Parts: sequence; structure tokens; C-alpha cells
Amino acid sequence: MLFAHMKDMPEEMPDHDALYQIAEEQAGYFTATQARQAGFSSSLLSYHLDADRFDRVRPRIYRFVQFPASPHEDLHIASLQAGPDAVVSHDSALALYDLSDRLPDQVHVTIPRTASRRRPGLRLHTNRLEPEDVTHYEGLPVTTVSRTLVDVTTAGLAEEQVRQAIREALRRGLVSRERLLRRATAHGGRIKRLVEETLHEGEQR
Repeated sequence: MLFAHMKDMPEEMPDHDALYQIAEEQAGYFTATQARQAGFSSSLLSYHLDADRFDRVRPRIYRFVQFPASPHEDLHIASLQAGPDAVVSHDSALALYDLSDRLPDQVHVTIPRTASRRRPGLRLHTNRLEPEDVTHYEGLPVTTVSRTLVDVTTAGLAEEQVRQAIREALRRGLVSRERLLRRATAHGGRIKRLVEETLHEGEQR
């Protein structure tokens, strides 16, 4: 039986460990392009799908079956569809950190200017992100809390919602007062005022 099973297997010699390491950093998800770079042809992908080792979650998006489906699967899919440098940001990052009750009707992703392109269901922001603006949360590349607060404030989020997000982020220790104030001061404008007012408000309690 084992011999017969092995005869049915495609002859390509992919780097299974390399693909697994890529997927492990992405909560088990990977793209067809990433699989191809690890030596998996289309026929080999189909073989592993038929063998119930991979699950196809969207066209050209897969998941190792030993990883459970993420509660944030839509964000993983959007991030992978937008490209290797895509970062979950703005309203979607705020919701991922559970700092907002609002569920955005599109997934917000920041990509480099050179990668700009339209994708249905995605709200693409083309911007430059410094390394200190990006972190990983729930297996996703996402803007840091301080950068997220700057972005949503700049994009026009209502002031009370910004204040609520600031209070909650500080209460849960997602960002320090010093880091938040430093980031807001560097950016200036509306976010600086709101951070300063919210911090002062907290000191009066």
C-alpha cells in the first residue's frame, strides 16, 4: 500500500521545511507564489490538497491543515493578497488590537508606493513605514499601536473614539505613555492634542 501511494506522488522534490517555516510565521497560511518558491509545482500543490495536508482558503491562498483556521482569517488573506510588504493598518489594525467597536467594511492594508494596485475588498494605503512602525500581532504584520492611533486620527476618526482607543491601549499596556506621547509629538497636529488631553485627563483622576 505504501509503495502504491508513493508511486502516485509527483516526482518534484520541494523544500517542505522551508514552506512550513514561511507558513508558521503567517499562522499557517501561505500563497501559491511562496509555495512555488519552495519548489511546489501546481501538480504538487494539488497532490497535497488531495492528501488533506493543505487546505485552499481562497484562490492561490492555502493553509497547512495542522494549523487551525484563524479567527482573523480575512486579515491573513488580505495581507497575503496585497503582497509581501503589506501591513494591516488603520481601522483594521485598531479592530485587531480590540481598540474599537467598529468593524470596518474593508480590510485596511498599508503597502509601499511602488506596490500600489487595486484589489476588491481591500482599502490600500500607500505609505512609507519605518521598521519601528511595524510589529506582529496574532501572527499578522500590523502597524504598532502608536502608529495605528496616528493613522486613524489623521484619517478622521471621531475624537471620542480616538480618546477611547488611547485609554484602552494604555490600560491594557499595549503602549507606554512615553512612547505614545513621543510618537504623537513627532507627528503633531490633532493626534498630539488628543494624546496630551487624554493623558492630562488621566492624571486628574
